[in-house]
Amino acid sequence: MSGPTAGGASGLAVWRTVAGWLTRVPIDDPVDRRNAPMLQIVLLLLGLAPPLLWGYRIALSTIPWRGWETYSLALSLSLSAVSLFSFFLIRRGRFRWALLQFLGAVAVVMMLSYAGNGFDANRYEQPVQMIWLIVAGLMLGPGALWLMYGWITLSFAAGIWRDIAVGAKAAEVPSDFIVDGVVSAVILLLIAVVVDRSARALRESLGEATRRGNELARANRRLQEEIAERERMQNQLIHAQKVEAVGRLASGVAHDFNHLLGLVLGYVERGKRADPDEEMRGILRGVESAARRATAIGQKLVSFSRQEIARPAVFDASEALREMRPMLRQLLRSSVELALDVPDRPLPVHLDRAHFELAVLNIAANADHAMPEGGRFAVSARSLDGTAEIELRDTGCGMSEPVLARVFEPFFTTKPSGQGTGLGLAVVRDVVVGAGGGIEVDSAPGRGSTFRIRLPLARAETAAAEGVRSEAEEA
Repeated sequence: MSGPTAGGASGLAVWRTVAGWLTRVPIDDPVDRRNAPMLQIVLLLLGLAPPLLWGYRIALSTIPWRGWETYSLALSLSLSAVSLFSFFLIRRGRFRWALLQFLGAVAVVMMLSYAGNGFDANRYEQPVQMIWLIVAGLMLGPGALWLMYGWITLSFAAGIWRDIAVGAKAAEVPSDFIVDGVVSAVILLLIAVVVDRSARALRESLGEATRRGNELARANRRLQEEIAERERMQNQLIHAQKVEAVGRLASGVAHDFNHLLGLVLGYVERGKRADPDEEMRGILRGVESAARRATAIGQKLVSFSRQEIARPAVFDASEALREMRPMLRQLLRSSVELALDVPDRPLPVHLDRAHFELAVLNIAANADHAMPEGGRFAVSARSLDGTAEIELRDTGCGMSEPVLARVFEPFFTTKPSGQGTGLGLAVVRDVVVGAGGGIEVDSAPGRGSTFRIRLPLARAETAAAEGVRSEAEEA
């Protein structure tokens, strides 16, 4: 790196260090904090430069000392002392007090200078006096601005009075001094008006920005509080939904088991009245089948809640439906007619047989609930385009469009509290879809409901390898 470049970089680093130090002042007001660095520089210049200049004048200058210079020396050094003390106050965070003290000292020195030396002797200092006018207006506000302007005008008057009193420039008439003072006062008045308008506009803009910032901060706090409240309410809602789901599960399980216990009790009553052994064996098979359905309910809950893997196998859907006839008859009330139409030839499907039978039982239980005054429940099966289509039709009350749209939604039920979980048809859909099939429902109020289940037929080689097993063989 070359010498000048290194020097420039070093100077820039020093300036950044000094600027950072001037900025680090404990002042709360953002406007004052921004003005503090510039005012500190001005105070340092006024505090250090005049003593150095007067030192040069006293020690090194060859010009003879003039009497009025002693008066000027005292005023200048007094102002320098006040400037350094004001700088110290700003470093302590007392910006306003430092500025008021400094401008007050400037005003006193100005009045003494005009009153002691006259208006004409101080004419060259008027541009500097404009600076104090601007500083008062921008940093302290309109009140300080107009107070400083009035004081400067009084200083002009004192200087003019001094010039007239001592007969300075005797060739000129007193009105010339007055005109000069009025012109200077008018010039300062124009500057004061511009500074006043600019300061008011800046402070109004700053006030509006501050108000908007405060409003945004309040809105942000409200938004955070609302978000926290919404999260709290959401957590409470989720907890309530969990509690409700557990309640529905408990009541629904009790309802399903009541159905199965009703089946078992019905078979027991028939067994009490049965004489032939063959009829008793059929009743016992019904009891066994109901017990297996109870086990399937437990498996249904585990499968739904834990998503455990089912145990699919190939079986004949036609045979399974025929063997379910006694259980369906026992499930449906006596006023409901049961019709079963299944083909003699096998319809091999590949899924968990317990899940298949539970799906049929769920639809049958819903059909029974939809026909409190009796009706007809028909089950049919056929082979259609490589699928086994199972149709379950009832003549019950049917479903409206809103209910039909949510019929397979988990936990959705139209049954009274304690009489269903809303899981039955959701599990039916999961069983069918899990086996690669599909289910659809056609229903309308007063026209009953028809469920169509389509399951892919098992391939011939798969059916031959596993065999189409009957319920007895599975047991």
